[in-house]
Amino acid sequence: MNHSRNEQLMARKAAATPRGVGVMATFFAERAQGAELWDVEGRRFIDFAGGIAVMNVGHGHPKVVAAVKAQLERFSHTCYQVVPYESYVALAEKLNRLTPGTHAKKTAFFSTGAEAVENAIKIARAHTKRSGVIAFGGAFHGRSLFAVSLTGKVQPYKAGFGPFPPEIYHAPFPCHCASLAQTKQAVQHLFKADIEPSRVAAIVFEPVQGEGGFNVIQPEAVKWLRDLCDEHGIVLIADEVQTGFGRTGKMFAMEHFLESHGVVPDLMTIAKSLAAGTPLSAVTGRAEIMDAPAPGGLGGTYAGNPLAVAAAHAVIDVMAEERLPERGARLGDRLQAELNGLRAAVPQISDVRGLGGMVAVEFARPDSGEPDADFTKRVQAEALQRGLILLTCGVDANVVRFLFPLTIPDALFDEALGILKDALRAA
Repeated sequence: MNHSRNEQLMARKAAATPRGVGVMATFFAERAQGAELWDVEGRRFIDFAGGIAVMNVGHGHPKVVAAVKAQLERFSHTCYQVVPYESYVALAEKLNRLTPGTHAKKTAFFSTGAEAVENAIKIARAHTKRSGVIAFGGAFHGRSLFAVSLTGKVQPYKAGFGPFPPEIYHAPFPCHCASLAQTKQAVQHLFKADIEPSRVAAIVFEPVQGEGGFNVIQPEAVKWLRDLCDEHGIVLIADEVQTGFGRTGKMFAMEHFLESHGVVPDLMTIAKSLAAGTPLSAVTGRAEIMDAPAPGGLGGTYAGNPLAVAAAHAVIDVMAEERLPERGARLGDRLQAELNGLRAAVPQISDVRGLGGMVAVEFARPDSGEPDADFTKRVQAEALQRGLILLTCGVDANVVRFLFPLTIPDALFDEALGILKDALRAA
């Protein structure tokens, strides 16, 4: 029997790589451009996954490609901690300026989102001389051992990997699924039963939870968190790994809460679309907090890699020149309107939510209101069969999230919406 190229590669994958690296697609990428991807057999897909929120400027943006090529011809690596380079410093200056708040800031670069989160905790602990950390149910902060301990979802991220580092606590996330009163009560219970606030170094939260189901935090909760941290000398960390770089209609999601409630975080973690598919992350925050660790306490061999830094400079230029945050907000509004218009035809749609271009649809059984993970999988499979790549998420695996490149042409967006509607009806 002759096997297709994809089948051959899947067999090789099974033999050569571990099952713990879960893979959604049964086909292999050959090339990608903009919001389109082609597999090794020439089939075309519209990419509404974006490498999990990494390709906000699209695949192969010419300005990013040119910047990386130019840097590669100069040098690809020195290790910034051995021989520094100006582009790292210049990018730090840009992020210090672009992130919310006019206070003095500093930025350190790393390679992955999980690495940024772990270093943000290190910085907070060094600054406060405390050890405790509070995170939230449904959170996702990475897969490394400390970051996964902060993550508020057992399957598949934490199962089988314990024990975890001590003094990490979780409270309900104040969004559509838990009230601010419930969150306040849970945190006060932590302070009474588990750890006094004077031993808490940091509270870390996502302005919009990613893996948790695109749950948008209540604006009043952000103000409460800021006041709580100010009262007890706790460092407030906003994890913008997935929400950052134009996804929510602003360059950073925390800009929404600066405008509405005057809140800025002490530290922010940034990654994913920062560098358009090249590995780069950052921690940006108050200068006096960022300076707490001693020399040598932060860094990494590849941290602030010059090729990724070059890509990030280009991404920042593209974001401004093409007004991508605003474009993402317009596309997100249209997507939400289309999904809400399908509620009568698709009674499994129980919620449509999001912020800017960070949109999700949640599915439940019409008779019971119970989360419907099976229907969600069918929607994803039907869309994929028709050439649209979608991702699922949510604590109950019953949410489809949309992470289209913000550069997607209108005609291609229309085509994707048509496929989505067909997949929803077919499922």
